[in-house]
Amino acid sequence: MGETNSYFTDGNYGESYPKESELSDKENGVPFLRGSNLRNGELIEDNANYITKEKHAELTSGHLVEDDIVLAVRGSLGALGYVKEENIDWNINSQLAVIRTDKSELSGKFLAQFLLSWRGQKELLSRNTGTALKQLPIKQLKDVPVPIVNLDEQKEISALFTSIDNLIAATQDKIDALEQAKRALLQRLFDQSWRFKGYSDPWEKRKLREVSDVRDGTHASPKYYSQGYPLVTSKNLTSAGLDFSNISLISELDYKNINKRSRVDKGDILFGMIGTIGTPVMVHESNFAIKNVALIKEREAVLNSFLVQLLKSPAFINYIRNENVGGTQKFLSLNTIRNFRFSFPTSKEQAMVSRFLEKIDSLIAATQSRLSSLELLKKALLQDLFI
Repeated sequence: MGETNSYFTDGNYGESYPKESELSDKENGVPFLRGSNLRNGELIEDNANYITKEKHAELTSGHLVEDDIVLAVRGSLGALGYVKEENIDWNINSQLAVIRTDKSELSGKFLAQFLLSWRGQKELLSRNTGTALKQLPIKQLKDVPVPIVNLDEQKEISALFTSIDNLIAATQDKIDALEQAKRALLQRLFDQSWRFKGYSDPWEKRKLREVSDVRDGTHASPKYYSQGYPLVTSKNLTSAGLDFSNISLISELDYKNINKRSRVDKGDILFGMIGTIGTPVMVHESNFAIKNVALIKEREAVLNSFLVQLLKSPAFINYIRNENVGGTQKFLSLNTIRNFRFSFPTSKEQAMVSRFLEKIDSLIAATQSRLSSLELLKKALLQDLFI
């Protein structure tokens, strides 16, 4: 890049760096970006810091211009964001640097896509210096080799990735909207402000321990092996279901001993009690043991398909938020889970509620799958174009 007419600057302002009194809020200030605001090639304002307009006017070298590239040069190396129209005149902190290309030879949008590619990331990360705190000095950044094609081809490549990025953004927006709708429905269904037609009977109110069998897994620390039976902990519970990609394996003897007390069967519910609190998951396979995870088995009064949705509702989330304790390591006691008091309808209405919410879950999962496919497509194209 150093052989091009690109301009490089960073946010290392020395004595001019904003003091606490020079910070502001979103309404009155200017975004002052850090590494966490660079995500998937975009500038994300979520959780951004803000500086006063007076301080922003003083720190002129960090003012962003459309088609700039913002790059992490300390901390989150390799992260970058492309400056769109809505990001113009934002500012950057000392973790970041700006690359501004000469538009007569190199498009910033084209360069951003290259730097996001496997080859671009490899070139960036291979130039870091430091031990405790990795850094990417601008001098090293200038040495990154960039495959430059003519401007027309740069424009076509950029347009292709812009189309894919727009599809990815629209798909993510759809997921966000579906999840927001699901949260609203959970609220209305479980506080009974919305009922299905034909159902008007009052709901019965009981404690969870009175209608379900609630146990927990082992609290011991069995020895792990390279082969054996999976041991599920709260880290393996995700909103998409059980994740076995980072699972610990135990011996057959430990597996049998744990399952004497807490055998997991298909249709059970698992719930994180330590570390990651919550994330209820319905079990669809049962060849594993559990540690520090609550296990809820169905009885006749309440269907687990209904209960797993209730455990995702605002009512239960607020309950566990108020009840979990601990300092660095949060935990929720088994008795706290057992004592959760809730209302439930007849089995027939429970099934109706469950099927309705499961359809929304399926739609969210299908949209998530489409998003993953689009992200894989972009990754493959980046690799093929910038080999």
